[in-house]
Amino acid sequence: MPETQFRTTTRHMLRESKSYASQTLMGGLSGFESPIGLDRRDRIAALKSGDIGFVHSWDINTSVDGPGTRMTVFMSGCPLRCQYCQNPDTWKMRDGQPVYLDAMIRKVDRYKDLFKATHGGITFSGGESMMQPAFVSRVFHAAKEMGVHTCLDTSGFLNTNYTDEMLEDIDLCLLDVKSGNEETYHKVTGGVLQPTIDFGRRLAKAGKKIWVRFVLVPGLTDSEENVEQVANICESFGEAVEHIDVLGFHQLGRPKWHELRIPYPLENQKGPNAALRERVTKQFESHGFTVY
Repeated sequence: MPETQFRTTTRHMLRESKSYASQTLMGGLSGFESPIGLDRRDRIAALKSGDIGFVHSWDINTSVDGPGTRMTVFMSGCPLRCQYCQNPDTWKMRDGQPVYLDAMIRKVDRYKDLFKATHGGITFSGGESMMQPAFVSRVFHAAKEMGVHTCLDTSGFLNTNYTDEMLEDIDLCLLDVKSGNEETYHKVTGGVLQPTIDFGRRLAKAGKKIWVRFVLVPGLTDSEENVEQVANICESFGEAVEHIDVLGFHQLGRPKWHELRIPYPLENQKGPNAALRERVTKQFESHGFTVY
């Protein structure tokens, strides 16, 4: 695949290496070819076409980002401001590093045998990966041509950013249903709930598999009514939902808020106890869902 050429300007568009490294989630961006700087006009055009993507970091893992061994790519930029966000350093797209599409595809190709052997693949996370739909969907399309499993980790808030054609290259979606109640959803995220519901239904209609993620925060998302409404939303996705992950709130993200000097709204918040987790699990199970 031929390299995409851009006019270069100065290094001010990129973080200095030490500063950037201090903000990375996992393994940083070592191994990726990146433009040194971009002319503003080229940057906008390349983002729109997907010739580049702004990436925060990436890692090879066997955690909860989909089945098997996975390459998880954390994209920069997010329209929501969740109170419990673990990675506020991914909120602004400009804080990421531009990575060539070609470089990303070559990275997937490098690991394709590992992915196939472990039934793994590539996962795009964030931030919010749907802020850069052209880049993500083009990488997914290339991955599918290699026979590599694809997974999109998203809130679904940017539902309309993804076309029906783009959906074709998604094997699995990790869909964050952050609340079942509109008022609570807005309190948690600053956004609105309906786009998430719409995206889940589009995925189901397209025959895609969904793992629902729900963050359980005592006093915020834990009410019986809210959990019941989340369950009802999941039911509207039909057989697409393979299971629901109930993720207990924790304070692991707090140091990043402090480092970035952003007031942390859950400074003294405790995680759910065993009794609360059991109650919520049983609520979802009463609707026929498998819960992890």
